[in-house]
Amino acid sequence: MFTINRENLKKSHQTVWFVVDFLMLGLLILNLALIIFDSIYSFAAIQDFFQQSLPAFYNAYHPVHRNFIFYDLIFVSIFLTEFFVRWLYAIRIGLYQRWYFYPFIHWYDLLGCIPTSGMRFLRVLRVISIIYRLHRYGVIDFTKTRLYQFLAFYYEAFMEELSDRIVLKVLSGMQEEVRRGSPLLDRISHDIILPRRDVLVGWISDRVADMANQGYVPNRDALRGYMEDRISDAIRQNPELSRLKLLPIFGNQVRGTLEEAIGDITANIINQVMEDLSSSRNHDFIADLVDVFMPQPRTFDATREPEVSRRQDNEVLINLTLEIIDAIKDQVHHKRWREEL
Repeated sequence: MFTINRENLKKSHQTVWFVVDFLMLGLLILNLALIIFDSIYSFAAIQDFFQQSLPAFYNAYHPVHRNFIFYDLIFVSIFLTEFFVRWLYAIRIGLYQRWYFYPFIHWYDLLGCIPTSGMRFLRVLRVISIIYRLHRYGVIDFTKTRLYQFLAFYYEAFMEELSDRIVLKVLSGMQEEVRRGSPLLDRISHDIILPRRDVLVGWISDRVADMANQGYVPNRDALRGYMEDRISDAIRQNPELSRLKLLPIFGNQVRGTLEEAIGDITANIINQVMEDLSSSRNHDFIADLVDVFMPQPRTFDATREPEVSRRQDNEVLINLTLEIIDAIKDQVHHKRWREEL
C-alpha cells in the first residue's frame, strides 16, 4: 500500500504553482504589450505609416485590430480559468476562513478580466502580485537589481520628505499651542503624571536603591579610605587644629584621636545614608522629593499668588519645551537620503 509524504506533496504543489505563475506572467506581459500596441495602432497616422512602410505587417495585423476584442477574450478565458482553479485550490486547503473571501482579496484579478479599456490595465496589478509572490518564495530576487534600487531610493526619499513635512507641521502647531498658553502642560501634569505619582515614586525609589547597592556597597572600603585621607589633610591644613600638636606629651595623640573620630563619624553618616537609600525606607524621602517637583493640585485661595505670577513661574518650563521641540525639528530637517547620493 502506498503512503503519501505530505511534505513532498506540498513541495510538488508549490512547484506546479511556480510554473503556472511563470506562464501567467509571460501571458500577462504579452497581453499588456498587445493592448498598448493596439492602442497606439488605433491612430490613423500609425495605420497609414504601416500600410505604406510595412504593408505585409499591416495586412497581417489589421484584421487582429478589427477583431481585437475576440483575441483579448482568448487571454481573458485563460486568466479566468486560472483564477477559478486557484479559488478552488484555496477552498480545498482552507487558505481563508470563508470560501468566498478569495475573489474579494484578489479583486484586481477579477476586474482585470473585464475586456474594457479602463479595466484591462488592472492586469498590471496582477503582474505585480505574481512578481511579489515569486519574490516572497525566493524564486526570483529583484532587490539587487538596479531598477529596484533606483525606485526604492526615490520612494524612500519621497516618503522621508512627506513625513518630515507632516512632522514639522505638527511640531510647529505644538509650539504655537504652547506659546498661546495651551493647557497642554497642565493636562500632562494633572491628568497623566499625578495620577501615576505612586508608581513614579516606587520606580524612582527602586532605581535609587539599586544605584546605592551597586555603586556604594562594592566601593565602601575605598570610599572610607578616601574620606579618612581627605579629613586628615583638612586637619593638617587647619591652623587651630594644627596647634594641638604643641600640647606637651599628648598633643599628637589628641590630634590623631580627633582625626580617627571625625573619620569614623563621617564614614558612619555616609554609610547610614547609603543604607537608608538602598532600603525600602527611602520611599518616604523620594515621595517628599517628588512632592517638591510635582506638588499636589491645590484649591484656589485668594491669598495665594495670582494666575499671572504662576504663569511667570511656568515660563522656564515653557521655554524648555519650545527648545526641545526646536531640537526635534532640527533633527527632522536632516535629510538622510541626501547623504546617499
